[in-house]
Amino acid sequence: MTEVFQEISPADFFYRNRDIAGFTNPARAMYTTVRELVENSLDACEMQRIPPNLYIRISEVKETSKSTSIYEVRVEDNGLGIPAEHIPSAFAQILYGSKYNLRQTRGTFGLGGKMALLYGQITTHTGTLVVSSTGKTEACEFQLMIDIQSNKPIILSKRDLKTRKWHGTIIQFQTEGDYLRAMPKILEYLKQTAIVAPYADITFIDPRGRLYRFLRATESMPPPPRTTKPHPHGVDAETLKRMIATTETRNMKEFMKKHFQRVGDATAKKFLEYADIDLKKDPKRLNPGEIVVLANAMKNYEGFLPPDPSCLSPIGVKLLETGIRKELNPEFVAVTQRQPSAYSGFPFIVEAGIAYGGEIPRLNKIQLYRYANKIPLLFDEASDVSWKVVNTLIDWRRYKIPTDGPIAVFIHICSTKIPYKTVGKEFIADRPEVEREILNALREVARELSAYLTRKQSLERQKKRLDVFLKYLPKIATYSTKLAEKEKEPEIEALLSKVGKYE
Repeated sequence: MTEVFQEISPADFFYRNRDIAGFTNPARAMYTTVRELVENSLDACEMQRIPPNLYIRISEVKETSKSTSIYEVRVEDNGLGIPAEHIPSAFAQILYGSKYNLRQTRGTFGLGGKMALLYGQITTHTGTLVVSSTGKTEACEFQLMIDIQSNKPIILSKRDLKTRKWHGTIIQFQTEGDYLRAMPKILEYLKQTAIVAPYADITFIDPRGRLYRFLRATESMPPPPRTTKPHPHGVDAETLKRMIATTETRNMKEFMKKHFQRVGDATAKKFLEYADIDLKKDPKRLNPGEIVVLANAMKNYEGFLPPDPSCLSPIGVKLLETGIRKELNPEFVAVTQRQPSAYSGFPFIVEAGIAYGGEIPRLNKIQLYRYANKIPLLFDEASDVSWKVVNTLIDWRRYKIPTDGPIAVFIHICSTKIPYKTVGKEFIADRPEVEREILNALREVARELSAYLTRKQSLERQKKRLDVFLKYLPKIATYSTKLAEKEKEPEIEALLSKVGKYE
């Protein structure tokens, strides 16, 4: 028997392996579709610091079985828009996009949104309507499909729309799914998104016509991330080879300074001496063995400065607290943001919050809200490093915090490279550096909650003590007056003031 060897396109690969992108069944596919499109819209707004206005509508077209139907999905945003020449490839070519720079974005592979459109195409054999405008030119409308075998866009139609004032993107297409089973996750996803993006106004209309609004609580937005150069600790031999092939520098010292972040004259000189490489050597004259030696030296050299965190966009303490209060209405909130740290040359920041009481339900366990680059993580909670820290590493009894109380914990990790365990991006690996930062952040907010609960318990004891005095002291005063055969009862206000006052 002769083996047949063939090449397949990226679109064909993901068509055959849609499970690894989160499209495992009709319910999960429905949830993933909404999630990926919402993330793209939020990124498009946040990069230009435009307070997002998102409109999501899911309409049932026809029932295909007892559990699945064909749905029409429409998502509108007021983001920066996409130039007309890039629209076909941006929406109908797998692994084509703007998310391959070294900066924090919600998406990791530039894949999810197009996978949603691809899944819609293979389940309904219909195209996608895309309308987009940057606000500087006329809006452009495309009808697109994906040529799966060649991974190229198929333009079914194109027309210009006579409008210049609007900027943003509209996507509308049909897909097969199970909305009834996906509904709880979709609503939870939108609620948790509203917590970390309190500056967003989100409108959702479900197939039954029910309206869900997540209103904007603030116009303030976190600063957008900036594209940065790679850090030497995160570079391998292949990356070095590509840099060398395109560099215009003539010596290794200038090569190090130009292509890597936070490397100046002194650092470049000390490192090249450590790596035993001539400062004046032309990078293009390095042979493969020397490139490998250089890459290994970069990973092991301890003299580089920490990675530049300007490529990150954390939520911020004030915004995270605003979102928590807006959606959960607790009686107490504490939020902290850790200093930037790094793993394997990739910077990351951990933010943590803890909320108590109010409208938080009592579930006999601590509710954990997990986020990565502002994305809510709703599946496989027990496999996540945050779950490990909350449930096994931190001793809540030390802080006198009841784990069966109305308590919610929020963990947000932002990085240029989140250490996901799977392509599905639902849980984060327990890397020691990340685990340590989460633990320290939780300890900070746990101490604040502990102090609040201690004060609250003290006030409650004080109130009970005062209630006893208020109940019995007047009776004692009356009885004492009669025993002493006096006409006027003694003043008891001075005694009560010493006992304590209500707050």
